[in-house]
Amino acid sequence: MTLLSVLFVTQVYPLFWLLLYSLKTNEEILSGSFFSLPAVVQWHNYADAMQGGKYFKYLWNSVMVTSVTMAAVIVLSAMVAYAISRFRWRYGQAVMTVFLVGMMIPLQSTLLPLMVIFKHIGILNTHLSLILPYIAFSTPIAVFILSGFMKSIPHELEESAVMDGASVYRTFRTIILPISLPPVMTVCILTFISIWNEYILAATFISSERLKTLPFGIYSFVSQYSVNYGAIGAFLVLGALPVILIYFLLSERITKGMVAGAVKG
Repeated sequence: MTLLSVLFVTQVYPLFWLLLYSLKTNEEILSGSFFSLPAVVQWHNYADAMQGGKYFKYLWNSVMVTSVTMAAVIVLSAMVAYAISRFRWRYGQAVMTVFLVGMMIPLQSTLLPLMVIFKHIGILNTHLSLILPYIAFSTPIAVFILSGFMKSIPHELEESAVMDGASVYRTFRTIILPISLPPVMTVCILTFISIWNEYILAATFISSERLKTLPFGIYSFVSQYSVNYGAIGAFLVLGALPVILIYFLLSERITKGMVAGAVKG
């Protein structure tokens, strides 16, 4: 119990500290009183974050990029996982190995070659230059999770569908996908969390102000001679809020999806 209490405090305190940070003045923040409450709650920091930080513009860009990526990852990974786990073909294990190797490739090692490729094909500084790498880096773990679950689905279900005249595509769409909803939800949530605050690729491939995603809003409060620390804190809170809400609302689905298929029977 003591260990769990310590872990709880270490996980929750940074969020509580950030909330306090977002409600203080610059003077209170720079005074070094990390544990103190604000003398007067500075709600205007949130107004500054939404207006000066162009919060809604960057929020829309993040939502659009994340939604397209999640949809593509689910469709592609589900089809690949179905082919690997349910069909018997010569290169099935080799394809799975390729995806497992893809999980070990560091994102940073791909920045330069991807920039050169995107520049030559004309998609640099577009949302597509973010969506394609996000799909590539999110698909391997999605295939790993989904294929592990699909292997545990009884083959009798597919045999019954075939006896009723269902095609492979119909079997996949009407039987396999509905049964695989728990791990699919897990993949959705993990993909959302990993992409929402991603910065390295966005900073490398996007230079246009109107295309930037949420993490870039922080720079709106940094000038040559001053920094609005309170507004930065408020912007961070607003940026983290969707992830926190989704995780707490759907955390049980993450756990169920991760262990789904681990035990047969």
